[in-house]
Amino acid sequence: MKKIHIIALSMVLALSYNCKDGKKAEKEDSSTSDEPAEIMVEEANIEVIRFAMEPKSDSDVTGDVVFTEENGVVMMKATLSGLTPGEHAIHIHEKADCSSADGTSSGGHWNPTHEPHGKWGAEEGYHKGDIGNFTADANGNAIVEFSTDQWCLGCDDENMNILGKAVIVHQGVDDFTSQPSGDAGARISCTGIIE
Repeated sequence: MKKIHIIALSMVLALSYNCKDGKKAEKEDSSTSDEPAEIMVEEANIEVIRFAMEPKSDSDVTGDVVFTEENGVVMMKATLSGLTPGEHAIHIHEKADCSSADGTSSGGHWNPTHEPHGKWGAEEGYHKGDIGNFTADANGNAIVEFSTDQWCLGCDDENMNILGKAVIVHQGVDDFTSQPSGDAGARISCTGIIE
């Protein structure tokens, strides 16, 4: 009688073990099936352009400007050297032309919406090129970072597209009130934003 109980118990254990193996194999089969897994992939549409700044008005101001557009936002990072310590203005001007010695070939501030000059975001108005002021350290170096959804790189909207424009660094500070350009002084560095 004891033998029958041991044999019956062995059979129950063997069957339950085989069932577990069967379920495990079923799970493995389903995970390696030919059906495609549903994976959400968001394509990143990132555009990057980089330009070198060149000295103007007998200055030694050089550097690089990088524009990155991602998810409808353009980020600008300007790394500058050769500045006098203290505050300076930086703007986007209307023409990608840095051919003149004083940078005036780049025209005035980029202002496609014909607003008065002012501080970025001011209710009274501001130019799309009115980036503002930044501070150079004691060694004349500065990093300027700015981002906005009001610019684009190569889109069809002329009120947003910054290609064909110039980045200008000024000797002085933008006062945000003087018209039409904030009385920021000489143009001491320039780069044309071209494709």
